[in-house]
Amino acid sequence: MSELAYLAVTVYGHVKGVYYRAFTSRLAKSLGLRGYVRNLPQMNAVEINAEGPKEKLEELVRQLEAGPPESLVEHIDVKWSAFTGQFSNFEIRN
Repeated sequence: MSELAYLAVTVYGHVKGVYYRAFTSRLAKSLGLRGYVRNLPQMNAVEINAEGPKEKLEELVRQLEAGPPESLVEHIDVKWSAFTGQFSNFEIRN
């Protein structure tokens, strides 16, 4: 069985108004992850909180570094922690 983990990511750069949240949501769902993505107010940043199998979360991070074609990712902060089981699906939050 895969090791389960929790991942908190903040993506900085040109990530608003370029479908970054929709890109992240589709990707996370395709990987079978649960959690959410949202824009951070007053910043050019997007926050992702997700959990599931660690290898799927690692794939999520690799894809987030590239982002959708219209985005320009400048920096990513990644924090790992223990799986919580608090999410029932993956959603886009405002």
